[in-house]
Order: sequence, then C-alpha cells, then structure tokens
Amino acid sequence: MRHRVGSERGGAAVEQAGLILLIAALVAALVASLAASPPTDEAHELGLALARKIRCGPAAPGPCWRDPLTVGYGRPLAGAVRALAPAPTGASAADGAQLLPVDFRYCRTESCAMPGPRYGLTASNRRVTAFTSLADHRRRGGDIVITYWLYRPTLGWTRVTRTASSQEVAALASTPLLESDVPTLVALETLPGRDSYTFRAGEQPPWLGQVRTRYPGVTK
Repeated sequence: MRHRVGSERGGAAVEQAGLILLIAALVAALVASLAASPPTDEAHELGLALARKIRCGPAAPGPCWRDPLTVGYGRPLAGAVRALAPAPTGASAADGAQLLPVDFRYCRTESCAMPGPRYGLTASNRRVTAFTSLADHRRRGGDIVITYWLYRPTLGWTRVTRTASSQEVAALASTPLLESDVPTLVALETLPGRDSYTFRAGEQPPWLGQVRTRYPGVTK
C-alpha cells in the first residue's frame, strides 16, 4: 500500500512538472509574439487566460480566482464600485502631452502613461488604472462614498468621488466584474505595503496612512 501511495505521489509530481513546463512554453511564445508585433485582441485574451491560471500568489487570503474588488469590499459593494468607475481621460503635462492614469507600481514616467492605439492601454502597453477606497455610512443611515484615486506621472494624484445609497448598491450589485474592464481597479484596502512606497516631491498620495486594511469579501 505504501508503495502505491508513493507511486501516485510521484505521478502527480510528474504531471505538475509537465503543466509548469507547458505554461512556461506558452508564456515564452506569448512574449515572442509581443516582441515581434503589437498585441492583437487574441494575444491579449491569451495573456488574460494565462494570468488567471498562474495567479495564485499569497497576495490576499481566500481563493486566488476571486475578483480583487470582491475580496476588498464583498460582492454587492464590488458591483457598485465597478459600475460607478469613471472613464479614463487624459490630463495635460507641462509639455502638453496627454497622460492617462496608471498603476504607480509599474509606471512613474510620462512616456509610459501616454495614450496608446487601443482603448484602455497606454503607448507602452500599460493598463489604465484607478485605485479605490470606500467609506460605508449605511449603518448610520448614510450612503457609501467611493473615492477613485488617479495617478499620472509628474502630475501626481487626482480624486473622483461617487456616492450611492443602499438601494443603489443593491441595484448595482450584479454588475459584471471582468478582467478586461477599463479602467483596472485596485482596492487600496487590500494593497500590500501601500504606505511603504516612496514618491517624488509633489506626488505623495493624499490617501497615505488614511486607508485601513480590510478583507470583508473573504470567507473561511
């Protein structure tokens, strides 16, 4: 019996190794394709599919497949946060260049924030991004207040605020949560190390030290 269990475990290890090699080959093929030409819609969808398959790092508790907004706010509020998100627009830099809101973790220069040929992507293939924080006043008879924080290199941060009543939250709860949605939304409440990033003078986030960690969408 012990020999059989050991054989089964060995077989599982071989299968896992094969799967890892297959994913690595697909990633290599995708990188080569992107290097050779601008990404097509098919390549973009393939990239999203691969990301869904290998996105199981310990960034937050709960199942790795769960939508990040659901992890941060729970499903009903996540739907409202997505439905009320502002459309990404450009803002003029000092030299007149139009800059889109981007993820500060990956883009800190004007060149990677300029508009690209496809909606929702910059010229450097960065996803247009908005960070979010939420205040829930419904227990006191108030509304929820959603703040969308938009970062543009050299311009710093701007905010867009939306409010929704309990009835509006219920009506928006079933809003689809898709990885292809524009803009990408990142809940500050679940962003690891959010207060540890350094910024240039004039780019410090107004939310620094003001957002509390929360995982209401996680069930154990």
